[in-house]
Amino acid sequence: MTPEERLAELGLTLPEVVTPLAAYVPAVRSGDYVYTSGQLPMVDGKLLTTGKVGAEVSAEEARELARTCALNALAALRSVAGDLSNVVRIVKVVGFVASDPSFTGQPQVINGASELLVEVLGEAGKHARSAVGVAVLPMGAPVEVELIAEVG
Repeated sequence: MTPEERLAELGLTLPEVVTPLAAYVPAVRSGDYVYTSGQLPMVDGKLLTTGKVGAEVSAEEARELARTCALNALAALRSVAGDLSNVVRIVKVVGFVASDPSFTGQPQVINGASELLVEVLGEAGKHARSAVGVAVLPMGAPVEVELIAEVG
């Protein structure tokens, strides 16, 4: 089954690539690797919600937002790789969580992105990862996800 078929089976479609907010591009290919810019939980050009996780945003809501970030990262990846079937492996994921000072569940939040990548890409979706708590993210977003992928 192709990644696109898995997406359809999950009831998901890849969105259009999110327009950059500043002076950068959504993804860059260098040799056999694609590096995506950080992807926010944007749908149809709008940020889904704002706030700090553990205060205004629940951990479960943030986990779903991380899935949206991962979908946006896959769209950026596909825009330079041509097709998700060209993905050999997701090498690394970095997830940022705008966190209330008492919140320590960043790994569980970013699991939303990690699990989506495995659902869509199978073994090729398994990756190394960092989940980092930060004070604030662009536009007040609760989460941001970037990835590095090896492509064929």
